[in-house]
Amino acid sequence: AKESEIGVKIGGRNINNLCYADDTTLLVETEDGLKDLILRIKKESEKMSLHLNIKKMKILTTAGNGAVKITINSEEIECVKVFCFLCRSAMLSIHQIWKSKDISLTTKCKMVHDIVFPISMYGCESWTLKKADRKRLDAFELRCWRRLLRIPWTPRVTNKEVLERIKPEISLEGKITRLRLTYFGHVMRSDSLEKPMMLGMVSGTRRRDLQRTRWLDAIKMDTGLSKEQLKEKVLDRKVWREMTYRIAESRIRLTE
Repeated sequence: AKESEIGVKIGGRNINNLCYADDTTLLVETEDGLKDLILRIKKESEKMSLHLNIKKMKILTTAGNGAVKITINSEEIECVKVFCFLCRSAMLSIHQIWKSKDISLTTKCKMVHDIVFPISMYGCESWTLKKADRKRLDAFELRCWRRLLRIPWTPRVTNKEVLERIKPEISLEGKITRLRLTYFGHVMRSDSLEKPMMLGMVSGTRRRDLQRTRWLDAIKMDTGLSKEQLKEKVLDRKVWREMTYRIAESRIRLTE
């Protein structure tokens, strides 16, 4: 296949890679297309004395049974069902800080908000959350606060008591909702490739069984507005910002 034919059709354009600061995501529709693209990247990289680290490469499929087998230089690329984030590891890695009596509770709380939560929320602007996901987020947030307060598991300290001691302005889910709505406003006001991607203007069909909530559907549920009403609201940045904060602050933890 020609390089221009490999990839995914989005808004009438063919996209086969997404580049980040130090990572690249390849987008293809077939196993052969993926192997072809990897081999081309490998060939061009070696011209610049760069070499692919096969052990760090992962394959994630969105359909079928996920049984994709691609071997490069006698090394098979691992297929995964999910990518794991490091939010819990980040919380544990600074355990000595939580134990310190020389650091105030206010400072520790700020560190959780500035160091731990951003890792757990990486890429959350594009998330659609089910009730089970919301419960896991709530559980993680409360676990962070309990570890911060050094509350053993044996005493019967309720979540309500924990939150009264911490006094967080907004829940972790509220933060995620705010970021998602803020990003939605940015996307709708722009005229870039992000808009057709995020609004689901991607070629292909959806599976009939177990269909996931679309991103736009999540925005509608967050705001209670139709697509046309949303288009009108985002044009006024001040109104949209105020509504975004109001909705985020109204998010109630399921574990409370």
